[in-house]
Amino acid sequence: MIDKLTPMMKQYMEIKEQHKDCILFFRLGDFYEMFFEDAETAAAILEIALTGKSCGLEERAPMCGVPYHAADSYIAKLIQSGLKVAICEQMEDPSATKGIVRREVVRIISPGTVLDDSYLETKKSNYLMAIYRDEHSGDYGVSYVDITVGELRCTHIGEGELQDEIIKVQPSEIIYNCDTCASFFKKHPQLCIAYINENSREHFLNDEELLFKYFSRTHIEGKGLSEPVQKSLVGLLSYIGLTQNHIAANISSINLYSSNDYMKLDSFTRRNLELTQTIMGNSKKGSLLHILDKTRTSMGGRLLKKWVDEPLLSREQIDSRLELVCELYSDFSLREDIAAELKGIYDIERLCGKIAFEKINPKELVNLKLSLSKVPLIKRLLMSSSCTKLKELSEDVDELDDIRGIIEAAILDEPSYSSKDGNIIKSSYDPKVGELRELTQNGARLIRSIEEKEREATGIKSLKIGYNKVFGYYIDITKTNLRQTEVPEGYTRKQTLSNSERFITQELKLAEEKILTAQDKIKNLEYEIFVEIRNKIYQSIGRLQATARTMAQLDALNSLASVAYDNGYVKPELNLEGLLDIKNGRHPVIEKMIGHENFIPNDISQSRIKDINIITGPNMAGKSTYMRQTALICLMAHIGSFVPADEARIALLDRIYTRVGASDDLSQGQSTFMVEMSEVAHILSNATKDSLVVLDEIGRGTSTYDGLSLAWAIVDYIHSSIRCKTLFATHYHELTELEAELERVQNFSVAVKEDGEDVIFLRKIVPGGTDKSYGIHVAKLAKLPAEVIEKSSSILSSLEETKIAHNKKSIASSGNLRPAETEIKVNDAQLDMFSYKKDALLKELTDMDIMKMTPIDAMNCLYRIQNEARTLGDDTFE
Repeated sequence: MIDKLTPMMKQYMEIKEQHKDCILFFRLGDFYEMFFEDAETAAAILEIALTGKSCGLEERAPMCGVPYHAADSYIAKLIQSGLKVAICEQMEDPSATKGIVRREVVRIISPGTVLDDSYLETKKSNYLMAIYRDEHSGDYGVSYVDITVGELRCTHIGEGELQDEIIKVQPSEIIYNCDTCASFFKKHPQLCIAYINENSREHFLNDEELLFKYFSRTHIEGKGLSEPVQKSLVGLLSYIGLTQNHIAANISSINLYSSNDYMKLDSFTRRNLELTQTIMGNSKKGSLLHILDKTRTSMGGRLLKKWVDEPLLSREQIDSRLELVCELYSDFSLREDIAAELKGIYDIERLCGKIAFEKINPKELVNLKLSLSKVPLIKRLLMSSSCTKLKELSEDVDELDDIRGIIEAAILDEPSYSSKDGNIIKSSYDPKVGELRELTQNGARLIRSIEEKEREATGIKSLKIGYNKVFGYYIDITKTNLRQTEVPEGYTRKQTLSNSERFITQELKLAEEKILTAQDKIKNLEYEIFVEIRNKIYQSIGRLQATARTMAQLDALNSLASVAYDNGYVKPELNLEGLLDIKNGRHPVIEKMIGHENFIPNDISQSRIKDINIITGPNMAGKSTYMRQTALICLMAHIGSFVPADEARIALLDRIYTRVGASDDLSQGQSTFMVEMSEVAHILSNATKDSLVVLDEIGRGTSTYDGLSLAWAIVDYIHSSIRCKTLFATHYHELTELEAELERVQNFSVAVKEDGEDVIFLRKIVPGGTDKSYGIHVAKLAKLPAEVIEKSSSILSSLEETKIAHNKKSIASSGNLRPAETEIKVNDAQLDMFSYKKDALLKELTDMDIMKMTPIDAMNCLYRIQNEARTLGDDTFE
């Protein structure tokens, strides 16, 4: 088939063969064209016309295309659809080339290597992650980078930590080295929000020389990289080099960290606490990050998200961040002035990335200049502050006057968008630019002067000079005028029309050459100067990145201070004594949704002596909110944020675990209860004495006494084996007996006010347990039919009078249910669906006075009871 293709289509197929996993954007003049299957795929996604092109075969090749100058938006749409795009450019000038123009793929764009702003979220990092698994140890080296800002991070983790690391980082694309990784991704489809690149294994080579193209030998040796980390880093940089055809100066340092540097938050906890996105809809709005993010720059927004994803474990680091927030919190004017100046700063980090990859345009350089003009003002604000920590922060601010000065001197204030369209460089910056611009701007005046001069010389008042693309400039004289005079000397006939003749002179030819070539010359000259300026800035990219990081840090700190001031947060006190004492704590998200004045605050107090709270109370009364707000307040303190409370003393925690809400995993064949037990197993296997564990309604998905037994045993295990801070909400009121059995357990409940048949949930957590759940009342609030409510109330009364009372006594008499000491025969006390009917019949038989009944009444009553008993099944009275 290839032999029959036209020469150009053969060239296309040869290039496509090398990039089978990409949509090939094949440059033809002013368009990127796609052919065959690529065209059919792209046309459907981009919603553009699918046409055809003769290719040497009997059938025309399917074809579609997009204008090269508008390609970015089309590429972004393909990337968002999970595809890769290979950009194939013309490497020669078609007008100066005989035969087929040489073409090469200059860049491959994938979800993790996008530079275009139309695809990227401004306040979210776009990470490319490389995972290398060591076959001998089973450990992983993980490296990831946002090439738009040059932020490179690496870590060495164990096999069980990979899933949580991926969920924390949220990469856009993952490359990996082995079949084990491939199997891992198939078993965890929830991770496939990232693009899993299955054609990337060849990048994981032992090529140390590649590292030295990015980093000095001293820098690498000083990091002490493990073999898995080093190989993951090589894979990452190799992939970037292949796809971008570029060694980027913005990737200049390795940030090596340990998972033990930050609080461990598993995927369940991140989801349950809705740290950066909501459970329903995966939206930022409604999450903790949405409340905390009042940043004025994209850089600050990305850094704040990173802080929320990675709470600190070092008390010294936490206190340092809290001090900075406190200084900004205490100075309203400074805080507002800083916010006003930050608002005018563009995304310097991503502008650095565009400089490094030679993608920056003239307007973006002007944006960089405008951003840098704000830096000296911000530095003076920090230096004038009375706060020591802020003054120290100002020392890291490089004002970058030289960079700003270059751009100011060279680039027009309103330049063209494209670097190759001219109208970029100021005339005052280069004399040649001034001359050429003068010529292009005054070309019309030059033509008019020649026209006037020729009219006077010939005496032909109607003589005029015109222009078209075929002949260029020409002198037009009507045939009537030509019959009255001779053709002037020096005129060369160019074209004959029905009513006139067209001529050209040497002077006009020279003028035409100057005018027509001046525009091309000035475009080329301006582009050369633009590249020189870009390269000068490139040499200082490290300084730009350092200042950008400082601006991002200041923005994130200022955001936390502003949120704290606006919402009435307080500075938490971290302690190593295991004390968790929060006065009038509030849920940071819910109080914003319903209004501060409508939210009922609550206290919590735990120490190492009393650190397990059993919380009982009605449905919908606020137990889950109370537990979540406690976890969020603790997490916010470890971020270095003020917290929603009147007072807060927070124990230094290493991990927070939550098991809240019901969910199943149908893709893995797991029921709601199986998911719940898996999550609890994960918590019990990983929590330490310095952890906070939040468990809500454990055991709901199975029979009553199976669930109760499990819940009881879980509390006992936490008490005896883990000894961590625990909040355990339950409707198993029997668990309140644990307060007398286990020394560190304390009971709390949600206060309720009963007024006849009405119940008011006070949403206040008070000491002591409860034995009511008010589930039927909640069902009534949910507008269940009155018949259902009435029937359920009747059934509940019957159950409470008979079987439940008996079962409570049976369970209580068995002790603390420790498996090693007591065997519980749950089947002996198990409720069945129709036991309330059996109990009612037994009660009726017991209360019956046979001696006062007539024979016919006795027979009728026995007949009715017999029929009712038959409807219950043969085994009801066994």
